[in-house]
Amino acid sequence: MAQLWKGRFKKELAKETNDFNSSIRFDCRMFEEDIKGSIAHATMLGACGIIDKTESDKIISGLENILNDIKNGSLEIDMQAEDIHTFIEGELTERLGQTGKRLHTARSRNDQVALDIRLTLRKEIEEIKEKVKALISVICTKAEENKSTIMPGYTHLQRAQPITFAHHIMAYTAMLCRDLGRLDDAEKRMNICPLGSGALAGTTYPLNREMTAEQLGFDGITLNSLDGVSDRDFCIELAAALSLIMVHLSRFSEEIIMWCSWEFKFVELDDAFSTGSSIMPQKKNPDIAELVRGKSGRVFGDLTALLTVMKGIALAYNKDMQEDKEAIFDAVDTVKMCLTAFTPMIDTMTVLKDNMRNAAAKGFINATDCADYLVGKGLPFRDAYKATGELVALCIDKELTLETLPLEEYRNICGLFDENIYDAINLDTCVAGRTVVGGPSHESVEKQIEAAKQFIS
Repeated sequence: MAQLWKGRFKKELAKETNDFNSSIRFDCRMFEEDIKGSIAHATMLGACGIIDKTESDKIISGLENILNDIKNGSLEIDMQAEDIHTFIEGELTERLGQTGKRLHTARSRNDQVALDIRLTLRKEIEEIKEKVKALISVICTKAEENKSTIMPGYTHLQRAQPITFAHHIMAYTAMLCRDLGRLDDAEKRMNICPLGSGALAGTTYPLNREMTAEQLGFDGITLNSLDGVSDRDFCIELAAALSLIMVHLSRFSEEIIMWCSWEFKFVELDDAFSTGSSIMPQKKNPDIAELVRGKSGRVFGDLTALLTVMKGIALAYNKDMQEDKEAIFDAVDTVKMCLTAFTPMIDTMTVLKDNMRNAAAKGFINATDCADYLVGKGLPFRDAYKATGELVALCIDKELTLETLPLEEYRNICGLFDENIYDAINLDTCVAGRTVVGGPSHESVEKQIEAAKQFIS
């Protein structure tokens, strides 16, 4: 298939140059978007009288036939073509002759590809959002089942204060809801039509750019033709949003990996979402979580690649920008793949409630509640903090817990203690008393679950 730009050149393109220059292997996925964009362009050309209406109708019909043929498998994309745009235009010309050659009137591949990638990523964002919502829904279901499952909350990976498993995992819905917001923002800024920018300076033809944009579902048109063809901010912004999704999935994966270990044993993954060892028959490995954690670096790399490609490019289009698609498509595909595997892993995960409760009973995670008890008796918090610290040290020396330390020992350190201290430091009481918005109490977690459900509805 001949190159669209061949007229200026006298020598055949070297095979090495053609292979290096070609983008068909990764931009072929945009065939539908390329055809839809071309149909909108042809419709506008005919409506504006730039080409004859009968010819624009033939072009539209020809493009629709090509789309159907690719989808039903009767037309195979030629992987020797320079790019998907060249292939489709070449196929159209082969079918329609001279009429097919009129499609590219008032258009450049520069604004054509800028359009195609926006259309493609707009579609991908919608699919990713649905996958994020599915994960949020699964987490909410797990949370509803575990509103009374006491576990230790951690800071510095040290047991800190009692919470519930529901409260813990709902933190991830907060992150994922922010991710949805970022995807919405990226989609909004992406949804501007560059078609009509030409190669860089627009065109002398009397285009109706707004008509094309409206046909393709855009919110408006780009207002500077140089920026219209050379802007890839939307790719970078989407890659950044995807990177944050992977940060959150990676953090969750790290906790799953720890919780599956014998040292924690807080959860057990379903056999369908675990693997074994080739040499150690007792092993049950959280490979999905580990792969998600590892693939986060891949998406971060895609973001870095996009930033690096764009940082030194003078206006307007440069061939460097062909590198945008491999990076952003890889980020998109990786996030979709991770969400697809991660969500059912969480859905089928067994929560080992007794183990969580036993862990919460150790480590003096009710010490703050003990101090708060003294504050309620009128003691300043710093004095209450000091007294409770002395109690913890005493328990460690005597190999006791705050629950098993005799009242006499409490009163030796502070005379404000009485028998109801044991109710105050009961783990269920500690959790139930944290009714502040965002806390681990039943009421608070129920509000968090309802808010998340409403956000994704």
